[in-house]
Amino acid sequence: MKDWKIVQRFEAVPDLPVLAEVDVLVIGGGAAGVAAAETASRMGKRTWLIEKYGFCGGAAVAGLSGTICGMFMASDNPDAQPEQVVFGFTERFRQALADKGGVTGPQRYGKTYTVTHDPLMWREVADDFLEQAGVTTLFHTAVTGVIMNGDAFKGVVIESNAGQSVILARMIVDASGDAALIARAGMDYYFGDNGRIQNPTMFFRIAGVDMEKYLAYYGEDTICPPKVTENIVAANQTDDYDLPRHKIWMFPTTRPGELMVNATRLAGQDGRMLNVIDPKDFTEAEVFGRRQVRSYAKFLNHYVPGCENAYVVDTGVEVGIRQTRSIVGVETLSNDDVVNCRKREDSICRTPWPIELHSGDKPKLHWLLNDYYDVPFNTLVPVVGENIIVAGRCLSAEHEALASARVTAQCFEYGHAAGIAVVKAIDEGIRIRELPVDEIRNVMIANGSKL
Repeated sequence: MKDWKIVQRFEAVPDLPVLAEVDVLVIGGGAAGVAAAETASRMGKRTWLIEKYGFCGGAAVAGLSGTICGMFMASDNPDAQPEQVVFGFTERFRQALADKGGVTGPQRYGKTYTVTHDPLMWREVADDFLEQAGVTTLFHTAVTGVIMNGDAFKGVVIESNAGQSVILARMIVDASGDAALIARAGMDYYFGDNGRIQNPTMFFRIAGVDMEKYLAYYGEDTICPPKVTENIVAANQTDDYDLPRHKIWMFPTTRPGELMVNATRLAGQDGRMLNVIDPKDFTEAEVFGRRQVRSYAKFLNHYVPGCENAYVVDTGVEVGIRQTRSIVGVETLSNDDVVNCRKREDSICRTPWPIELHSGDKPKLHWLLNDYYDVPFNTLVPVVGENIIVAGRCLSAEHEALASARVTAQCFEYGHAAGIAVVKAIDEGIRIRELPVDEIRNVMIANGSKL
């Protein structure tokens, strides 16, 4: 990305209109951003949220990931029932979706369970949560620069079709997923394992499925059985298909006769890894992702009973993004923390989700059986930078650790913790990095979190 300049910082308020002066500004309306904004506003702070699309949801909705992964324990026992270990904001949002009929019950995903949501209802629940909490939301607005006083964030420059303006804020939550503000301030971040990050994917939905016939063939596990993989390999040998990923996942949705499909594997046409921070790679991923969707849909029509008459309903507004920038945090979640299910007294979230690494030719799954690990608060706090905290997939984590810690149930709780932290930092007049973590945890527990 040598042809792009990311750092855009102002050492004083630029000569632009000041749109607002707020207590808390949240950048990004994904799971973490919605949770952070709703929490901070509900605790009495004047809170604004900025989102580039015309709806909230981030990777869960724009990326059509379509599931709330990370709520349930995994087990080797095929008869084990779903055991939920993540609650708090995650459970509040899941329950609100359920009240609208917008989420399924637990579905088998290998050794664990997940739930599938309706992306349209996800948007509506987020709208309701933010409005009822008193959050001011600006859609179709993007941050182009940061206003700094030394290492302290003081506000942002925003841009929309109306032009440019300034929002000044006492505290900022970077829930962009891409550490967008950290990068614009010129602070430290990294990409995965020495620059190697996970593949994006193009999710899609198909309708017109004979579900009884489909389930009789495919089974209840949303991870495909070996016979489907064998047929994908056989189909590729006919030269009529482009099916680079051989193990695919399909989730019955809340709608009759509909499946949400996670099947594609996107790499550059020259074989290079795609980094969607670069719009050239982002564009290539989306163009060729849509073509792969058609090839997988054709495969399903011809090889999977029940899908003979299925048709593509939609794809994601953008490709599903698993990983971009990670901040250099006060603490980093390590691969060992995850595989050893390390427990922490400064935890702000449990994570039972496996390492689900999409890098190379096939996904890698490392299960955490009958256990979970804790995510420490300081993985959200940048090693340099005041008045700012991150929430979402850009937390400080090693490559494989992030492949577990990035999923939606955890992002809700990261945002929950970040919202409480910025409120307490304002109320107590201290730096975020100096906050007693047990006080953040106490509020989370009072809000229903299990820590």
